[in-house]
Amino acid sequence: MKKGLLLVSIFVFYTATAQVPSPAVLQQKAPETFRAVFKTTKGEFVIEANRKWSPLGVDRLYQLISSGFYNNNLLFRVEPGFVTQFGIAPDRATNRFWDPKKIKDEPRLHKNTKGTLAFARGGKNDRCTQLFINNTDNPKLDTETRLGVTGYTPVARIIKGIGVLSKFNARYGKKPALVQDSLYKYGNFYFEERFAGLDKVISAKIIN
Repeated sequence: MKKGLLLVSIFVFYTATAQVPSPAVLQQKAPETFRAVFKTTKGEFVIEANRKWSPLGVDRLYQLISSGFYNNNLLFRVEPGFVTQFGIAPDRATNRFWDPKKIKDEPRLHKNTKGTLAFARGGKNDRCTQLFINNTDNPKLDTETRLGVTGYTPVARIIKGIGVLSKFNARYGKKPALVQDSLYKYGNFYFEERFAGLDKVISAKIIN
């Protein structure tokens, strides 16, 4: 089979097997606090989300985990002295469902300390599905103004298994993030061909 046909075939397979959530998932409200376990290719970590930090952000995090969005997510940006980033679904249909559903910006009420998680964004009111984990204390992310928005708003923190952060494959740094449009369009297999050995979130599940 020619490479072009193989690409199309795999793309069709990923589209056909997409698990697009019901629109009802967007009505879910998170409890005041909840915990979730993330199983990765290098071990597990447990997060605790606090709705007081970011009501809209924590509701969205709850919706995404509940719907299985983070299952099989590649960790496409790993910078040991900065952040680990993920949050693009392995299929195009799921990304198309979530991408228009941005949430509004909220004030930063907690610092971007090591082990905290916040939504990535490209501009105003642009938070959606992508998360980053602070691999170290990042005070500049508390005050940095980018495209008219100041600071990144943490939604949760790692309470167990923080050591796994140092185990993720950092060979490519932020390079995959610079071409993440291809991940949105073609799914995991496209990146796995070009950035061999990337770690991933195998599953994310709310535990209480």
